[in-house]
Amino acid sequence: MRDKAEDDREGRERPDRRVRADARRNIDTLLQTALAVFATSGVDAPIREIAEKAGVGVGTVYRHFPQRADLIAAVFRREIDACADAAPILSAERGPFGALAGWMQRYAAFIAAKRGLAKALHSGDPAFDTLPGYFDQRLRPVLRTLLEAAATAGEVRADVDADDLLGAVASLCMSAHNAGPGRAERMVALLVDGLRHGASRSANMPA
Repeated sequence: MRDKAEDDREGRERPDRRVRADARRNIDTLLQTALAVFATSGVDAPIREIAEKAGVGVGTVYRHFPQRADLIAAVFRREIDACADAAPILSAERGPFGALAGWMQRYAAFIAAKRGLAKALHSGDPAFDTLPGYFDQRLRPVLRTLLEAAATAGEVRADVDADDLLGAVASLCMSAHNAGPGRAERMVALLVDGLRHGASRSANMPA
């Protein structure tokens, strides 16, 4: 049987868990809002504007992100995480090729978000020094796993390099910037569909 001490401890911990969950949601909302504001107003947008749209006080923003660069880096990390976390969801919902195709579109959306932060990310601020490594750690293994699953299923060719594909999608998205709504998505879809060429032959080639 539970004793009173255990009941008291759980009673104290439950509100703490709620507070932490609320704090995480507030931070997530803040980062999502910051990304949207940066996309429309640039990375130099007033912090007060971000705070007001996120429904938090300016002090809350600075408490968690003392410098603007800290906020921008956190926004970028959030987008990397969201892109990486989409892969297992897509894999559970679709077949190997469908998961790969869906994830490449999600990655294209990430590139669009990155473009909005480019001015800051290329500024040389040390707050951004760890971001390339974080990108490599989170996104490259995800794409390799998706490619391997699709190749094993015989749905794409087996000789596609994940790094080449990431670079190709980034280049397509950059070239399609300002070329009309949906153009980047269509170009990425064509690129990914091209991975089917020679798929059966590549999948059956001896190691």
